[in-house]
Amino acid sequence: MSGYFILIILVLAFVLVFQISKASEYVSVLKGEEKSFKQSNRINAFLFILFMVLGLAGAWWCNELLYDRTLLAQPAASDHGEKIDFMMWLTIIVTGIVFLLTQVLLFWFAFKYQYSEKRTSYFFPHNNKLELLWTVVPAIFLTVLVGFGLFYWFKITGDAPKDSQIVEITGKQFNWMMRYPGKDNVLGRKNYRLTDASSGNALGVDWEDGASHDDIEASEMHLVVGKPVQLVINAQDVIHDVGLVHFRLKMDAVPGIPTTLWFTPKYTTTQMKEITGNKDFVYEISCDQICGSGHYSMRGVIIVETQEEHDAWMAGKKPQYVTVKEGAAPAAAADSTSAAAAATMSKPLAQLK
Repeated sequence: MSGYFILIILVLAFVLVFQISKASEYVSVLKGEEKSFKQSNRINAFLFILFMVLGLAGAWWCNELLYDRTLLAQPAASDHGEKIDFMMWLTIIVTGIVFLLTQVLLFWFAFKYQYSEKRTSYFFPHNNKLELLWTVVPAIFLTVLVGFGLFYWFKITGDAPKDSQIVEITGKQFNWMMRYPGKDNVLGRKNYRLTDASSGNALGVDWEDGASHDDIEASEMHLVVGKPVQLVINAQDVIHDVGLVHFRLKMDAVPGIPTTLWFTPKYTTTQMKEITGNKDFVYEISCDQICGSGHYSMRGVIIVETQEEHDAWMAGKKPQYVTVKEGAAPAAAADSTSAAAAATMSKPLAQLK
């Protein structure tokens, strides 16, 4: 906190000095004091250099202060994420070099070529070679970046490997719901008309489809480290966005339009705790699309584990179809008992003897 306070004080001090110098310059011009004008002009030239030095030093200081709080300080948790990080660093390095060169030259020229009676202006209205240079070079660089981005995008949204784990994630205001296929690795059909949370069918699964009988539902996403996973993304109400920041992935969840992407987790949750030095580390699912008043609470948890741990977790879960049918059986029995009792009560007393 003290660091931010010092930074604010330095910025305010610089603004104050700058404003005082400008006010002094304007007063001098109005009074026609040529000597004072030249002096204030030199002061402004030196202030340009001071601003450049303080600005670059401040940028470096902020990087040292805040870098560990950014995701770039943590390794990407997926193979796709590593490629995204490479593109990010490439962009930062190239644009950083251009920024440094242009800003240093800008402030240095303002200092070196400050007003002087002995110097005359040289007007440089146009140059075809320069126009071509600073148009074509950025265009080529941006085209390369966009090309790599499209390549990676088409890859993760294309066909997943045949041995991929399949996980369906559905967003609704304001939580995430997961569904996993059973041993057949096939998710059962869904129909939004069948959605009924009160009867245990919050996802609208078609129980007449045999493939749905071994599907497992959960509130957490469990993934296997080193194994490709394909996410089938849905939304029930409004547009949500599945944000997987540690894996450098995001995808819109659109009602009525399932979307997919696939990736391969690289580190288990336990390994990431060791890498980050944070014993409370968890992989998070965020909603990156404002979806209503409870948007802030739409947070999910991902657990990346070994195949053995995942198999044990799956073995301990009961298929939702079984849960629903078991819940329906006692209810049906209770209804039949109530009906029988009602029928008995409706009989005349003579028939009961």
